[in-house]
Amino acid sequence: MATNALMSCGIAAVFPSVLSSSKSKFAAALPQSLVSANGTTSRYTMTSDWMPGQPRPPYLDGSAPGDFGFDPLGLGSVPENLERFKESELIHCRWAMLAVPGILVPEALGLGNWVQAQEWAAIPGGQATYLGNPVPWGTLPTILVIEFLSIAFVEHQRSMEKDSEKKKYPGGAFDPLGYSKDPKKFEEYKVKEVKNGRLALLAFVGFCVQQSAYPGTGPLENLATHLADPWHNNIGNVLIPRGL
Repeated sequence: MATNALMSCGIAAVFPSVLSSSKSKFAAALPQSLVSANGTTSRYTMTSDWMPGQPRPPYLDGSAPGDFGFDPLGLGSVPENLERFKESELIHCRWAMLAVPGILVPEALGLGNWVQAQEWAAIPGGQATYLGNPVPWGTLPTILVIEFLSIAFVEHQRSMEKDSEKKKYPGGAFDPLGYSKDPKKFEEYKVKEVKNGRLALLAFVGFCVQQSAYPGTGPLENLATHLADPWHNNIGNVLIPRGL
């Protein structure tokens, strides 16, 4: 395959005799993992998928959903940490996939942006509302207590599960549509989930950056401002001082 790839790049037109022989200096110079016993070449399986040519860390073997060999800081080099990071990433991905539409839909419906929705919390005794309707027990201290107790109970129940796969993909009531019934499709859905989750995480970080740069604005408002005048309303306004 390496010979075919180089020939497709036009190298064979310049050095045809070098690539035509399996005993050439080119074949001899290849790593042992690329050259088989009969002199033919095979794919180097330890190349990372996120950047071809970069070596894949040995602890990222590609078996986990969404594993493309990306770990430049070596955070997953400890097996116990790696499993925990996989679990944490998946949970954060799911929260982000809930947060992003939760931010975009109310603003698209003209019900205010996600920043304005939280302004009630800054008012003493402020009443929480959702889509214009009062939330029961909707004072900040009460909601914080409810959230704390609810999340603590759920996390405690999840921590009792020792099977790492069941902790990440519990199934049952969390799979009402039966996506996990077909094992082959289930593996495909796992990859799609983590890919979309990572995209949602980046989108939420973008929302936070926009809010920091332009306080009180929502993502759709910022998008409309950018589309109205892309040359002047872009990330350069944030990174480059206006005086320059």
